[in-house]
Amino acid sequence: MAKKTGKETSILPYRPCAGVVLFRDDGSVFAGKRIDNPVDAWQMPQGGIDFGELPEEAALRELREETGVSSARVTVEAQSQDWLRYDLPDELLGKIWGGKFRGQEQMWFAMRFLGTDADVNIETDNAEFCEWRWMEPADLIESIVPFKRDLYIAVFKDFEAVLRA
Repeated sequence: MAKKTGKETSILPYRPCAGVVLFRDDGSVFAGKRIDNPVDAWQMPQGGIDFGELPEEAALRELREETGVSSARVTVEAQSQDWLRYDLPDELLGKIWGGKFRGQEQMWFAMRFLGTDADVNIETDNAEFCEWRWMEPADLIESIVPFKRDLYIAVFKDFEAVLRA
């Protein structure tokens, strides 16, 4: 496939997606190490919104699919003020999501974790993480792939009051 130029990329849509900031009472957040990335890349649960699915429904589904945490083990505390976007770097354009999208447009949800570490199981049917841990938001911002860093900064700014409550 030929490399897309900036003009061609700008006409591609964003993939609709939902993300989850799963946090504990101490303000630390769930981070999973991506199974498909050779670098030490950590991120929060997130994924595409299926046709007819509401963003919050997608967020709860993705949380269950990626972490094994059920909706019974969380309370939804907040939703991001707006859709947040990131663009894929040139080296990934045309290689993921069938080359149909230039990046993702995400609605994020802050969810308070009510369970214990035993409720987390990343060995799911379609595992995306090979490791997981609780991290401070600032450490996670440093551990995310660079092209998502500004988005993570915006997410944590949106949820700052919730994470400190």
